[in-house]
Amino acid sequence: MSTYSSASDQNSIYSSPGPQDYKVGASSTMSNANNSNTTSLPALLQSLRSHTINTLPALRRTERLIASLPPSTPNKSEITKALNEAWIYYVDYHSLLNELRGLTKNYPFSESCLEEAKNGVSKGQGNYCYGVLKRIKDRGLIPPHARALAARPAMWGGRKPSATEMHKLATACESEWTRVLAILLRYWDA
Repeated sequence: MSTYSSASDQNSIYSSPGPQDYKVGASSTMSNANNSNTTSLPALLQSLRSHTINTLPALRRTERLIASLPPSTPNKSEITKALNEAWIYYVDYHSLLNELRGLTKNYPFSESCLEEAKNGVSKGQGNYCYGVLKRIKDRGLIPPHARALAARPAMWGGRKPSATEMHKLATACESEWTRVLAILLRYWDA
């Protein structure tokens, strides 16, 4: 048995219930591996507002579901607004950073890189998360942040690293961060 989980952990307050099953009319549902029941649009709206839909894959599934709703769906604009606010919350309250760092275990993703990207993206237009990730890629923000990290004496136990050491670390960070950025951007591929 792992020291990180046990049978009792499944009912812990820290365990995730997994994606919820949202039914929208007769044809649109979001599947739930843990549960076979369905909930209504008001429940989806509440989940967005309470941030229980809080991972990039779950937010993307929800975004696709909402996009598939007919324009005549009651409260569609309210649901779309709640989704936009959920994306902003996801990015601004470290969920995106945590997800990036969870995927970059060898060289944790640079918070300053993410912050720089966030500063140039409008929160009110389009998908904020996609805009931030795309800005990191399009503006080439990873290499300078990888070099800055590699040059920090704290990364080297307080000593000044050689140019070769800095280059190796910067290259390793850049490689891992770029790979993970590409993985996350694939969520928007058609």
